[in-house]
Amino acid sequence: MMKNEVLKSWIEQYSEPLLKKAFYMLSDQEEAQDIVQEVFLAAFSSYDSFEGKSQPLTWLMAILNRKVADFYRKKYRSEPKIRLDHFFDETGSWKNNDVLNDWNAAGKESELLDDQDFNKTLEECMEELPPRWKILLKMYYIEEKKAPEVSQEFEVSTTNLWKILQRSRMQLRECLEVNWFSGL
Repeated sequence: MMKNEVLKSWIEQYSEPLLKKAFYMLSDQEEAQDIVQEVFLAAFSSYDSFEGKSQPLTWLMAILNRKVADFYRKKYRSEPKIRLDHFFDETGSWKNNDVLNDWNAAGKESELLDDQDFNKTLEECMEELPPRWKILLKMYYIEEKKAPEVSQEFEVSTTNLWKILQRSRMQLRECLEVNWFSGL
């Protein structure tokens, strides 16, 4: 089969799984479509380097991961730095009461994971995170990738990764306190 024919069949076969993964990682349909187009362009350009040692979808997913990492690197460099003044007072103490600890002490944390409304609120709170934070959070906690792997893929130091994850958790906490726990 000719290169063009192979790539055309790959586009037909693999566009949907690539779009699904890209949308999951980017949370934006248009960006996901653009990235998938870039994946196929890159596959076309480097087709001769595909040795067939892996499945085509595996190879395309690896290209997708690199394209998403590039996307966030560019976006992260242009993002303004986020201040955490709303979380801490001037002494470094939390400004708000510890609603989450009260909830956990009551033994209700396991019920949350089964609550569709809570999961919807959590997803909405995750969508409010800066894009770079959101992808690192998803990669580390949801996809359960190891810190060195996430750090390498997104070209951040492990120390910076831990800081971003900590800040992400704090922002999620604040959002959940406002949008979920305050109504209880």
